[in-house]
Amino acid sequence: MRSFLIAEALPHTERWEETGLVDREFFRKAAAQGMIGFMAPEEYGGTGVEDFRFNVVIEEECSYTGAVGDNLNLTNSILAPYMLDLTTDEQKARWVPRWTTGDLIPAVCMTEPGAGSDLRGIASTARWTGDHYVLNGSKTFVTSGIQADLVIVAANVVQEGVKGLGLFAVEAGTDGFTRGRKLAKAGRKAQDTAELFFSDVIVPPENVLGVPGEGLRNLMANLAQERLSMAVGGVAASERALEITLNYVRDRKAFGQPIGSFQANKFALAELAAEIGVGRVYVDRCIEEHVNGRLSATNAAAAKLWATELQGRVMDRCLQLHGGYGYMDEYEISRLWRDARVTRIYGGTSEIMKEIVGRSLSL
Repeated sequence: MRSFLIAEALPHTERWEETGLVDREFFRKAAAQGMIGFMAPEEYGGTGVEDFRFNVVIEEECSYTGAVGDNLNLTNSILAPYMLDLTTDEQKARWVPRWTTGDLIPAVCMTEPGAGSDLRGIASTARWTGDHYVLNGSKTFVTSGIQADLVIVAANVVQEGVKGLGLFAVEAGTDGFTRGRKLAKAGRKAQDTAELFFSDVIVPPENVLGVPGEGLRNLMANLAQERLSMAVGGVAASERALEITLNYVRDRKAFGQPIGSFQANKFALAELAAEIGVGRVYVDRCIEEHVNGRLSATNAAAAKLWATELQGRVMDRCLQLHGGYGYMDEYEISRLWRDARVTRIYGGTSEIMKEIVGRSLSL
């Protein structure tokens, strides 16, 4: 995985950050190597191997190398359950073979201008007319929103006898589905993020995922794996930041000696190494629990909270140890620092993670 990213992603990272998009050809190459949708059944182009540890390898290497943002993590750890667990055989036949070849880029649309971590605040609606749904609403911060060929939209179902959210698959080119701005961001610049709009979009029953009204339950069911994957990335990125910082402080001199030899810097690095080591063991234990079907929503939230807060501390301290050079885009630590900031926001903010953990304490 690392060799593939070094060969096929890192040489293009600067251009992708300038354009705000990862080339579609990259996804095809990754798929040809079995790195997209590998958990799908063989008849749909996958391997049929459902082992989250393969997801972990991909997420760790993308985070460690800093390549392609969250694009592979999004499709393998976040979107795969929608593509495989909630689809009918007919839907799988339509979408999954193109997904596992990298020809179909999916996206999930939850966040709205007025609804972020609180999914119950979603205002988009899907009104049943008797033979189809009419979808209206807007979404924002949609990863892969510009390039997506299939978007899975969470919306409130307006239908007699049904109450709650539904999940609706909208294909590119559908009347009433339009894309807004490609959003400029502080970090993760190679990962396209967009606004999407739905105006009287007709969604036939064959494009509904799961049971209408059970969308919130389906969304929540996937959050533990989503948050664990973010924790995995946080630890791997922290390990990379420490590695490049150690190399820098060995070579950079001040007052005639390597800056890493000063006690203050040595102690700071020792603290980071210890905290990252603790984070690695903790997250690995959560991976083990998830593989064995025992990872709770509380532990997933705690792992995401610890790993991303750790990532923020590590990046800030490592950039400081680089001095002025750390603030320059040509230095890897600058990008790692920028890209780390959003991890404490997406997938549920740190404050929401604390709320989830706090509820489990029976206070």
